[in-house]
Amino acid sequence: MDYFRVEWKILLAVTISGLIYNVGLLAGPWFEGQLAECLMNILTGKATFRSMLFLAVTYVSVIGSVQLARYIKRFYVRRFANNVNRRMKTILYRTLVHKSRAELGEEGIGNVITKAISDVDDCVEGMRKFTTEIFDTGIAMCCYIGMLLFYDWKLALISLIFPPISYAIAEKMKRVIQSTNASYKEEMGVLNTVTLDRISNAVTYRVFGCERQRQESYEKTLKDYERSAIHANIWNATLPPIYKVISATGVIFILYLGAKNIVGSGFTAWSIASFTTFLACYTKLSDKSSKAAKLFNAVHKAQISWNRIHPYMERAESAHQEDEKEISASKLARPSENHSEQKSSELKWKNVSFAYPNGKSNIFEQVCFSAKTGQIIGVTGPVACGKSTLGKIMLCEYPYQGEITYSGKEISKMPELLRNQMIGYLGHDVELLDDSVKENILMGDENENVWKWLKVVCMDQEVRNMEKKEDTTIGNGGMRLSGGQSERLSLARVLCHWRPILVLDDPFSALDQTTEEQVFRHLKELSKNRIVFLISHRLRLFPEMDQVIWLDQRQADCSTHEQLMKDNPLYQKLYFDQAQAKEEAQGENNE
Repeated sequence: MDYFRVEWKILLAVTISGLIYNVGLLAGPWFEGQLAECLMNILTGKATFRSMLFLAVTYVSVIGSVQLARYIKRFYVRRFANNVNRRMKTILYRTLVHKSRAELGEEGIGNVITKAISDVDDCVEGMRKFTTEIFDTGIAMCCYIGMLLFYDWKLALISLIFPPISYAIAEKMKRVIQSTNASYKEEMGVLNTVTLDRISNAVTYRVFGCERQRQESYEKTLKDYERSAIHANIWNATLPPIYKVISATGVIFILYLGAKNIVGSGFTAWSIASFTTFLACYTKLSDKSSKAAKLFNAVHKAQISWNRIHPYMERAESAHQEDEKEISASKLARPSENHSEQKSSELKWKNVSFAYPNGKSNIFEQVCFSAKTGQIIGVTGPVACGKSTLGKIMLCEYPYQGEITYSGKEISKMPELLRNQMIGYLGHDVELLDDSVKENILMGDENENVWKWLKVVCMDQEVRNMEKKEDTTIGNGGMRLSGGQSERLSLARVLCHWRPILVLDDPFSALDQTTEEQVFRHLKELSKNRIVFLISHRLRLFPEMDQVIWLDQRQADCSTHEQLMKDNPLYQKLYFDQAQAKEEAQGENNE
């Protein structure tokens, strides 16, 4: 009901125009009866052609006015549906964006796509049809029934026995329609998931000789989807004609008993005009009745879709309200837009331990360190030691043990909206949009200069050489860019949208040495009012870090580069091994 309440102005216009249109529908059968009577009078010499012409012109004018009201009603009903569709998808997308990768993985990308697109559309379509048919069926049927009772209430009651039968059948078929449509939605989600997998991993399957097996599996999934689609659609296709036939059965009694009324031996004495009006009115009524039964099926489908998306809609609304309340009540201010006025703050980890859900052991234990505004902290360690996990913990995607505080506030207890405005994150997956270079960086923020951030990541000259410069479309996932360009574009986006804490997971992995040094130099300039965590397995720049966190054997050694070179033999060995490999590579290039 909230969606209807929000759109009350549009629905008021729908109500006024709908009443005019549906009451005006009575003019059609009445004029048809008068035209038939006038034709009989012309044939018997009791009327002239001028009478028919005047009647016809009046009929066309009145029906034109009625159809204008119908146009206005349909226009505002469609606008209502579009507004609701947009609002529902906004709320749903808000929920999906704030769900963790683990939650989305459990849900399945196919089901997420189905809920975000198909289910919302079906739900809104049910609301649109309901709003439309309240007038086009409900009000119109009341008017038609009133006219039938006015002309002959006995014959009206006899003929009106059949439309309710179609309603009863539609209600009886409710369970079948809902179950087949629920199965259809599930299979659609499975097909979406398999299709995305087939496209995304096509090269891998081909290289390892699995293409044939995957194709056979895909064909099986497609057949299951086709089968469920047939079961769902067969009822939607076959039931409406049945409803129409049942509703129209009353015409038989009208033809027989109506003829008696004309000859004066029935319930009421009729003229040709009365008979034609009654028959035309009942024909329109039976047509509306069959549409009402069809409406029940559409509402049943909408209920299935609403049940699938309702938890997401409810969760998003409540989460948004809670965020706003907590932010307004929180003493932790939002990040200042004026970076020079940003006060120095401290991020503290105190005895932090973490294990993934259902994990057998902790990734690391009792981690303690602190970082202040203006510092760059390097995070490194052997393969699979938990470097990336340490960065992700600050996003609070999984629960952890211990305390992580910023300006004295526990980050896991902060409102999600505020935490998102506080921490910027760049992971291994660049997640670029199929849009222009400019939009991938600014994300709609027109107050920023895209060239400033392209220069920061040493990509300004490359973009100037592109066909449309900053308006060049980079393709899905940045497919038109090289690995290094995609990495730098993602880094530019993170830096552009200012956050007091940045977590950068291997941001220079695809860059050459010269570009890496230039970008890092710019990063140091920009980090004066931020805390930056730079996660990497390459240690060449670590001497310039303010602190270094060495992760190994579930323990963290937090110190400076110089101190770790003295006290930590594993860190020392890794650093010297990389330095030696670099010298050997340079020697080979010189030769």
